[in-house]
Amino acid sequence: MKFFRFKRLKIVEQIAVVFFFAVLIPMSVSGFIINNVNQQSMRYQLRESAVLIANMVSDEIDFFTDTVTGNMEQLAFSLKYFKSPSKRATYLQDVRKNLQNCEDLVIAKDQNEAKLIHDRNKAEKKATIAVPLDTGEVLVATYSLTELEDELFNSLQDDSRQIYVLTDESKLIAAHNFTDEDFQKTMSLLPKNLKVGKPVIFGDTKNQPLVYVSKDNPKITIIVNTTEGVTNRAINDNRLKIILSIFAATLVILFITALYTFYLYINIRQLFKGIIAISKGNYERQIRLLTTAFTPHEIVFLAFEFNRMASEIHKSYKQLKKNNRELKQLNEFRSNLIDTVSHELRTPLTSIQGYTSRLMRNDIKIDEETKQKSLRIIKEQSERLKRLIEDLLTIPDIEGMRLRTNEESVYMPEVLETARFLVKNKDNKKIEINITEDFPAVLGDKNRLEQVFVNLIENAVKYARPDTDITVDTVVADGKAKIFVNNECDVIPPKQLRRLFEKFIRLDDNTTRTTRGTGLGLFIVKGLIEAMNGTIELHSDKNIGFCAEVTLQLVPSDEVLNAKSN
Repeated sequence: MKFFRFKRLKIVEQIAVVFFFAVLIPMSVSGFIINNVNQQSMRYQLRESAVLIANMVSDEIDFFTDTVTGNMEQLAFSLKYFKSPSKRATYLQDVRKNLQNCEDLVIAKDQNEAKLIHDRNKAEKKATIAVPLDTGEVLVATYSLTELEDELFNSLQDDSRQIYVLTDESKLIAAHNFTDEDFQKTMSLLPKNLKVGKPVIFGDTKNQPLVYVSKDNPKITIIVNTTEGVTNRAINDNRLKIILSIFAATLVILFITALYTFYLYINIRQLFKGIIAISKGNYERQIRLLTTAFTPHEIVFLAFEFNRMASEIHKSYKQLKKNNRELKQLNEFRSNLIDTVSHELRTPLTSIQGYTSRLMRNDIKIDEETKQKSLRIIKEQSERLKRLIEDLLTIPDIEGMRLRTNEESVYMPEVLETARFLVKNKDNKKIEINITEDFPAVLGDKNRLEQVFVNLIENAVKYARPDTDITVDTVVADGKAKIFVNNECDVIPPKQLRRLFEKFIRLDDNTTRTTRGTGLGLFIVKGLIEAMNGTIELHSDKNIGFCAEVTLQLVPSDEVLNAKSN
């Protein structure tokens, strides 16, 4: 009994479901996540900027203090050269006129009098800078904080944060964007024990960081207050941008959904046209659908009716496609065969015709050496033609699995020596055959095996690097004979290595462009070896260069002596 029956939704229903899951839910979740990430980021930026402003104000105060202290120390040094009190007073008055923001410059008798001046200036919200003299007196300068405040916050005119500068007794001596309500609230949150030197964040509101910097010289405290207005402006601006971005993305998705609906109905119309065409006998129309849980019910119904009527024509189409593929392969084989045969036949025929014409001429005298050379070339080219024709005649037998071989016991040392003798080795490369006299006999056709190894060794000679040796190694493994034909050459990629067994395939490199060949050798070799129930594999890497590995069946040991005697 079925407890649940799947119901295919209609197009409008599916669009509503897709819109809900693809637009509303992702956009809501994304908006929530992005808003929280933005809030965290802005909170971090507000904290960092508050710390930066506190350090800036602290650096400005340090710069002012160092500058004024340096000027005062120079004045103290200069006063050593004025012995008369009147001259010293006149000199100080002249200097005070040139010192910016300096209201008074006097010499106190001792530290007590200097402290009285400092207390009076503190009550009047003025800054006091004191430098002791060698005489026990104290040089005291009084600075106006009103003008100093303008210089201190000049670079922060566009910043909406509130900045307070307090004395060691928590009295306000300078402020930026001051409001009494915010100042009292900030002072109530300020810790009792202040850490000196580094900026410290305090307060209980995460989005409104408060920062203070307490200094020893001078003994002041700098407070930076991030007001609610600054926080709202920073966070709300970005929040508005996020909302606008999500709204724009929603509009894009709505537009894409509208396109989806539009093209969906176009596809439905095409389905109906296909059904009508089939019903009228036009069997060229064919439509395929990928049926999933999201495929609308209407399209599934129409596709079912269409495929039911087109089932027979589909079988014919598959057969026709197969026939076309075979014809294409046949046409490609014919083109390659014509190109190869025309080229490979023309070259030896031209040589034979040329040297025959020379030998038949009566108007010139040809010496015996030239005659022998010409006859040798004619013989070589005739043998080349014979091999080409034999190769071409072997192809149909290999492809039609009609190749016949004589199954006999074959003595491999003799086969390999014969192959070495028959190989054309114009460059006189050394061919080293490593096989023992007692190597087990193999099961195969002796003449065909000679043809196989002549082909393999000749290929190794032709395509090996100059001044390198050709090696033929033999081994018995897993009850079978393995023969390895190796030559040194560039590494052949695996993809090209696999194609070497195809007809008319040759590597397209500098070596093969200058070396003759039909591209049939390895194809025929593979066919001959497989006809003798053997296998052949090709290997190529930087260590061995190129290696053809031939595996042949062994014959019972009592037949080896017969193979040697024959």
